[in-house]
Amino acid sequence: MAAIVMNPIGTICTPYRTVEEMPIQPIGAAAAQGKIVLEAAYAEGLDDIEGFSHLILIYQFHRAKGFDLKVKPFLDDQVHGLFATRAPRRPNPIGLSVVPLLRREGNLLWVGAIDVLDGTPLLDIKPFVPDFDAPAVTSIGWLTGKKRQAEKVRSDRRFAPSG
Repeated sequence: MAAIVMNPIGTICTPYRTVEEMPIQPIGAAAAQGKIVLEAAYAEGLDDIEGFSHLILIYQFHRAKGFDLKVKPFLDDQVHGLFATRAPRRPNPIGLSVVPLLRREGNLLWVGAIDVLDGTPLLDIKPFVPDFDAPAVTSIGWLTGKKRQAEKVRSDRRFAPSG
C-alpha cells in the first residue's frame, strides 16, 4: 500500500501547554477559546465559513507516539479495544473536534470549546452540518452515563510515549 502524505494547513493555538491541563473532550472545554492560524496560502479557502456556527477540526496528535490495541480510557477503569475509544495514541494519530466558530479575521479563526494542545498541527477544516453529521444515535457502548465525567476529567500521562 502506498504511503499517505499529509501536510498541515495551519496550527491550533490553545491555552493548554501541557497534557495534564487539557480537557479530554470539547464538553470539558466549554469556556476555553483557541485560535486557528491557517497558512496564508490557504486563506482564500475560508471564504464563506462565517455562515457556519460550528466547524469540524481534523488534526494530528503530534505528541502521540506508538499505540496499544487495548487501552484503559480516561472515563473507565476497564480495558477496551483501541477503536472503541477516543485515545490519542493510534496507528494514525488523527484527532477530530467539533467547535463553535466565534469569528474570522483573514487567515485567523477564533473558536470555542477547544480541547487540544497548543501548537497542534491542523490537517483540515470542515463545516459541521447537523443534518449530515449528527445522526440519531441509539447506543454509545461503554460510554453510557459518562458524560458528566467528560466535563471534568483532564488528560494525564497514560497515553504518553513509553520508553
